[in-house]
Amino acid sequence: MTTHTTEQSAHGYSANKEAHLKRLRRIEGQARGLQRMIEEDKYCIDVLTQVSAMTSALEAVALSLLDEHLRHCVAHAVAEGGEVAETKIAEASAAIARLVKS
Repeated sequence: MTTHTTEQSAHGYSANKEAHLKRLRRIEGQARGLQRMIEEDKYCIDVLTQVSAMTSALEAVALSLLDEHLRHCVAHAVAEGGEVAETKIAEASAAIARLVKS
């Protein structure tokens, strides 16, 4: 995982940071629930249903973060132009490709 720093003091998700953390804590709880289901030998389909719910929740977080990245980080870079814009667009394209493959 790489981190990128810019002149900007905040990332695109900063305005919704608490909401994202709340969603991620809920997903963390779902993961613990899945572990418990396996420990308790729950029915396969019930476990798979919960895996699907957790996957959907993670995808929702990812799409929200991507939207915020495009609206904030990429838009700022495009306004700046040049190599910075090209780099941010390439990063966003690669992130979208990873999401589509997952």
